[in-house]
Amino acid sequence: MKLIIAYIKPEQLGEVKKELFKNQICRMSVTNALGCGRQMGYSENYRGNEIEVNLLKKVRMEIAVNDEYLDITIESIIKGAQTDHIGDGKIFVLNLDDCIRVRTRERGSQAIG
Repeated sequence: MKLIIAYIKPEQLGEVKKELFKNQICRMSVTNALGCGRQMGYSENYRGNEIEVNLLKKVRMEIAVNDEYLDITIESIIKGAQTDHIGDGKIFVLNLDDCIRVRTRERGSQAIG
């Protein structure tokens, strides 16, 4: 079992979800996040003052998958999120020791679904 954490551009969320749903991957958590990477933010004028914006809006997706769904999930995220511009995002893959479904008390790969 793996936990996939992906940071993507908010405007790409719809495309990423569409690609995941095509491959029957529909269990995920999505939250708003702020962060910066290589793009280092930008400057803008607000009421005559220059402001450095170095924490950009991102979306954090968390998807727990059984090992056989790992590669297709990663490829779906890349296909939906890739714009070939800086700031497209990052994907992290972590080992998942256990998963428990609260309602049924199922554990492990059965709990992930």
